[in-house]
Amino acid sequence: MMYDDEFALTEDQIAFRDMARRFAADEMAPHAARWDEEKIFPETMLRAGAALGFGGLYCAEDHGGSSLTRLDAAIIFEELAAACPSTAAYISIHNMAAWMIDRFGSDDVRARFLPKLMTMDHFASYCLTEPGAGSDAASLSTRAERDGDHYVLNGAKAFISGGGRSDLYVCMVRTGGEGPKGISCLAIEAGTPGLSFGAQERKLGWHSQPTSAVIFEDCRVPVANLIGAEGQGFSIAMAGLDGGRINIASCSIGGARAAMEQAATYIKERKQFGKRLADFQALQFRLADMATELEAARVMVHRAAGKLDAGALDKTRACAMAKRFATDAAFEVCNQALQLHGGYGYLMDYPIERYLRDLRVHQILEGTNEVMRLIISRDLLKD
Repeated sequence: MMYDDEFALTEDQIAFRDMARRFAADEMAPHAARWDEEKIFPETMLRAGAALGFGGLYCAEDHGGSSLTRLDAAIIFEELAAACPSTAAYISIHNMAAWMIDRFGSDDVRARFLPKLMTMDHFASYCLTEPGAGSDAASLSTRAERDGDHYVLNGAKAFISGGGRSDLYVCMVRTGGEGPKGISCLAIEAGTPGLSFGAQERKLGWHSQPTSAVIFEDCRVPVANLIGAEGQGFSIAMAGLDGGRINIASCSIGGARAAMEQAATYIKERKQFGKRLADFQALQFRLADMATELEAARVMVHRAAGKLDAGALDKTRACAMAKRFATDAAFEVCNQALQLHGGYGYLMDYPIERYLRDLRVHQILEGTNEVMRLIISRDLLKD
């Protein structure tokens, strides 16, 4: 009897996956530990990835994008994160910011900014969170007052990936009254007078990407840099996050998969009590549960990506479900992989602790997993 696997990858998707896997193995994995230890932002490697299309995975082709689907991108991000979750996550953030310009920007804005973003000659950051507005993003207070053909910005953004290094900051600012309808989206170029940055944050993980506050002090930004219409910024930000949640979930799966594979290799080699760890049934069952959780997470993520591609009515809920489940499951798989390594898993000589540190923040960013539960429950309970 023939079996039609609706979850099987297409020939093109297999080719994307294999290309990303080779790139990750050759250009990322050998250097990831050093990037982490020395806090290196690997610009040369990022631009090499952009030459393969990673700079604008789901941006349109007219300015150099790859025009792939969200599912295609999810497959690619899993492979990149298997080598270095921190760097793969930055590529995701860059793609999210670039897509917002591509999807909502005017022809002029797209033509000015996208070509260099696609090649990663320029790097992009996504700026929503503020010191006083995290999960309650609609309460943001960074103000943009209209002054002729410029906006004058005052305020600050917090925890910005690429902060201090990116060339373009896609920022949500308040141009109107309180609440989400008073928020607009602006593209702000590095070097703009009045734009400055806080000290680099000292983080648990994600060491291969810079992170800082982004500060605006009478920062004058051309009205021509508006993305979409005034008052549309919050909906643009949320649209970006739907895809960002799929990407970060895929990064979690990739990192956890690599940790699980390394744990499987380790327990086949390590002996205690006269036999291999892999011969103990309790550890066999633990590994089986880890693999099962990751497979379930992957199915959820791929299904949500398909809904996002199709514009399904429940796409936001599906993305929230996938992000919540996958990032929680992947962190636990990483934690179990470390446990299977015993004391060696706690050492920096093995990569497990790096995966664990990098994956922990995935349960917080792109909306905390508590906010994911809020999104899901509100959708379930709406009239």
